[in-house]
Amino acid sequence: MATKITSKKTKQPVTKESTSFMSKLSHFLFKALLWFLGISLFFVVLFKFVPVPFTPLMVIRAIENKTAGKELHFSHDWEPIKNISMNLQKAVIASEDGTFLTHNGFDFKAMQKAYKGNERGRRIKGGSTISQQTAKNVFLWQGRSYLRKGLEAYFTVLIEIIWGKERIMEVYLNSIEMGDGVYGAQAATQHWYRKDATNLTPIQAAGIAAILPNPRKFKATSSSSYINNRKSKIVRIMRTVGKIEY
Repeated sequence: MATKITSKKTKQPVTKESTSFMSKLSHFLFKALLWFLGISLFFVVLFKFVPVPFTPLMVIRAIENKTAGKELHFSHDWEPIKNISMNLQKAVIASEDGTFLTHNGFDFKAMQKAYKGNERGRRIKGGSTISQQTAKNVFLWQGRSYLRKGLEAYFTVLIEIIWGKERIMEVYLNSIEMGDGVYGAQAATQHWYRKDATNLTPIQAAGIAAILPNPRKFKATSSSSYINNRKSKIVRIMRTVGKIEY
């Protein structure tokens, strides 16, 4: 007579070694998070008072030019916001972020519009605000990933709380790329118009703002018809911005 043999699956016991490993991993990740929060907060507070000497994009561009065997060209002159024409401040608001003075770092309507436009395959500017662009330029790398967007949101909240609008605009206008190897309002004004940033006319300010989507491709002077049309549109919108009070 055949004997039926049955077996029961048994759970693998949790060993002390695996428990110890998980405990050490959790402890390491917790410490790493605390270090990240502390270091990021330190630099955000530091750059509230100290000019930003360089950005990750400046380093990346230098490496790209070096790798390609191109001549290294770098121009970056920090200027206090009081020395930057109000026309340029209005121009970047008109061009890049119409609700800059009223939002808390994010323009959810613009983000939703950009998302729907991208779904339809239309070319539309992203929904990033000046605050988000500043957070990305100063603290992060270029590219698209959920990690970078998450960190961008984190730094955007920090600079909105700690810096405030005037400092965000000041850092933005001193750090963004405004030409090939040209960073910041003063360097851009010297490069394109051979004058100081404090003396920009509305149309000149619109010329710089118009090329921001791709400052290495477009020119603020001797511009294409596309950029000239953007200039005219920006100047019209600038008239509606009104007085800027931070």
